[in-house]
Amino acid sequence: MNTLTAETSLKNHPVVSKDRWLTQRKALLAREKELSHLRDEIARERRALPWTRVAKDYTFDTPEGQRTLADLFEGRRQLVVQHFMFGPDWEQGCPSCSYMADHIAGMKVHLEHRDVTMLVVSRAPLAEIERFRARMGWQFKWVSAYESDFNYDFGVSFKPREWAEGKGEVYYNYSVRPFPAEEAPGVSVFYKDDAGEVFHTYSTYERGVEVMMGTYNLLDLTPKGRDEHNPVYTMDWVRHHDRYEPAPEAAKPAAGSCCHGSD
Repeated sequence: MNTLTAETSLKNHPVVSKDRWLTQRKALLAREKELSHLRDEIARERRALPWTRVAKDYTFDTPEGQRTLADLFEGRRQLVVQHFMFGPDWEQGCPSCSYMADHIAGMKVHLEHRDVTMLVVSRAPLAEIERFRARMGWQFKWVSAYESDFNYDFGVSFKPREWAEGKGEVYYNYSVRPFPAEEAPGVSVFYKDDAGEVFHTYSTYERGVEVMMGTYNLLDLTPKGRDEHNPVYTMDWVRHHDRYEPAPEAAKPAAGSCCHGSD
């Protein structure tokens, strides 16, 4: 839907009696319940997926020094990784990945109380990560896979030569397809058993990473929805949170009007 069509839809939107609205709302509620049950069913199927053992020894640069993948669990059994698009020669991290990461602060303490450690991994050198993290005011753990195959092995980084030879086609989201960059977003999940062995349990890419974007869930409740109109790159509206223009002020009453009824 383009901007003009969306504005027309809002201006000419149906307005009905409360009783009729309630009838249609209940019909939608039935559909929402179907979606909730389907989501629960898929979550059960996701948990039932077999695991694969992580045999390679991955090492990451962290503010505390080099750490292995097993170290990153920080004493918990489950690890959720945001693969953040921030290449070694980039000046700053991806705006859309930053939009994802903005949601971590509110989730972190709750995840930790459910035996989950959450962290972010990028291929940028640690010094660049720390510089950008300070600029954004983030407090979450963010480590560098600069000298590791981690991002390549989990399908979110593509070696320049391979990307060029494939003419921009890469193996991403479980298929070979065109991709416009050498870095991609993703979310991966790992489990560590009592023996210290690490298992890869799940990864999701493309729109699957919306699982981290709580803002989208709220926008989906509103009349304008996500209000995205670029068919090639829907998230072109997203900015780093310190790069937005000031938010529009609330509309003020027109001159001469008042907020109470006339005599």
